[in-house]
Amino acid sequence: MIYREDHNFADKVIEFNKGLQYHGELPGNFEVLNPYFDNPETIDVMQKFYHKYYNDSEPRKFIIGINPSRHGAGVTGVPFTDTKRLENVCGIPMKSSRTHEISSVFVYDMIEQYGGADEFYKDYYINSPFPLAIVRKSKNGWLNANYYDDKELFANVKDFMIDSLRKHISLNIDTSEVFILGKKNADFISKLNKEAQLFKKMTILEHPRYIQQYKLKEKQLYIDKYILALKSKMEF
Repeated sequence: MIYREDHNFADKVIEFNKGLQYHGELPGNFEVLNPYFDNPETIDVMQKFYHKYYNDSEPRKFIIGINPSRHGAGVTGVPFTDTKRLENVCGIPMKSSRTHEISSVFVYDMIEQYGGADEFYKDYYINSPFPLAIVRKSKNGWLNANYYDDKELFANVKDFMIDSLRKHISLNIDTSEVFILGKKNADFISKLNKEAQLFKKMTILEHPRYIQQYKLKEKQLYIDKYILALKSKMEF
C-alpha cells in the first residue's frame, strides 16, 4: 500500500481499515466478519479515535494481538476497545452498539497506569496480523475464533497475515522490537517473521483475556510486567 506524502499516522490507519477485505478461502465452518461493512457507525468512531490519538507522523512501537473479537474491535474498529472503554476513557460514544469485552478491561486498566490513553497511544500502536473478526460455527451458534485454531484456517490466511503486517509496518512502525500478546500467538508470529523478516526482536506478554479469565487475582503483577516491558523500550 502506497500512502500520500501528506498523510499522517491517523490518515494511513484509516485508509488501511477502510480498504480491509478478505477474499481468500476459509474452512467451511469459519466466517470472517468485517465491522466496517456491517455497521456504518464503526467507520465514524474508528476515524474519531485515530484522529484523536494518532494525528501526527511520529513512529510507534507495535503491539500485536491475535484477531479482533466480535465484542471489541469487531464492533468499534479499535483493537482491544469495547464501546464502554471507547466512551468512558476515549470520550467517543457509539450509539448503535453497547459491548463489554474482558480483554478491553485489562488493556485499559494497564493504559491508565501507563499514564493514560494520550500517553500510551503516543508511544504504541495495537493491531492484529489478521485484522478482521473470525467466527466459528458451533452447536450454540457462532463463536469467536482465533486464526490459529485450525491448521487449514491458518494455511488459508497466512499470506494475508504477512501482507497485513507489512502494511501495519508501513504506517511508521519501529520494527526493532515488537510485543506479541499470547504465547501461542507468538509461536505463529515467529513462523511468519522467520519467513518474511519483519521484526528484529519479539517480546512476549500474556494475553489480556488469559489474565482476566485465569489470573485475575494476580492482575496487578501482570500490569506491572506490561508497563516494565513497554516503558523500558521507549527510545527510538
